[in-house]
Parts: sequence; C-alpha cells; structure tokens
Amino acid sequence: MVDDEVEEPSERAGELARAAALRLLAVRARTHAELRAALGRKGYPPEVVDGVLGRLESVGLVDDRSFAQTWVEQRAGSQARGRVALRAELHRKGVDKGLIDAAVSSVDPETEREAARSLCQRRARALAHLSPGVRARRLHGLLARRGYPEAVAREVVSDVLAQQEQ
Repeated sequence: MVDDEVEEPSERAGELARAAALRLLAVRARTHAELRAALGRKGYPPEVVDGVLGRLESVGLVDDRSFAQTWVEQRAGSQARGRVALRAELHRKGVDKGLIDAAVSSVDPETEREAARSLCQRRARALAHLSPGVRARRLHGLLARRGYPEAVAREVVSDVLAQQEQ
C-alpha cells in the first residue's frame, strides 16, 4: 500500500532542482546550457534537470532566443562590444549557432562603427603622449579585444589618429 504523504525521491529532487534554477534565474537571465551545467554541478540527475528545464522553458523563464537578443542589445551598446566578441560570448554561454546568428545580425554596422569610434577617441586621448605607430597598435589591439572586425578597426583608428594630428 502506497502512502499519499510519502514523496518519491525523484519528485523531491525535481522540486529542489526547480528551486535551485529559480534562484539562479532571480540573479540574472541564463541560457538553457548554463542552467543545465549549474544543476549538473549541484549533482541533480540529468533526467531531473531535463524535466525542470522543460517546465521552465514552457512557461517562458528560459528562452535562449530572447536571452541572445537582450545580450546583444546590452553588450553592443553599453559595453562597446563588436560582433565578433558578441558571437564568442554567446557561444561560451551555450547558445545555438542559429540563434547567435539571428541576434548578432541585428547589430547595425553603422552603430557598431560609431561605438568603436567613440571608444577609440576616448582611449586615443590617454595615448596622445605616445608615437603615432604605438598609438595605432594599441588602438587596434583595443578594438580587436572588444570584438570589432578588422576593417572597422582599421578605418576607425586611421580616422581618429588623423583627427588627432590636426
């Protein structure tokens, strides 16, 4: 005879995993892969994790498409990140390549160029005491680390250094 008061161990694990996932989501949005890894590190069985993530996705708390779009909007603007860096960051977070492509394609090339120019102008003022060659290398390195395409970096650095020479 089964007592209705007694819970199955898998039900208890599911409740604990769900609570852990909700705590993680309360801090910030996370991808499916991030939550899977975090719950796995906490020792929850894969079948429990799959069930919890399935429920969270069905109610819209885990949505990689929305996550990727929001990530790109925030990081491209306030963090001055280029498309290459955004793509790499989303890949590290476990977002599907198709979703990454869709999110990164929404970055306006002119907006990206202006963000690179603004960043480069700010840094160029601090490097004004250096020779033009050293300034150019450092500015190129800065833009490369921030994920701007080489063509954008070349154009922006050239323009900024030409403005400084005037």
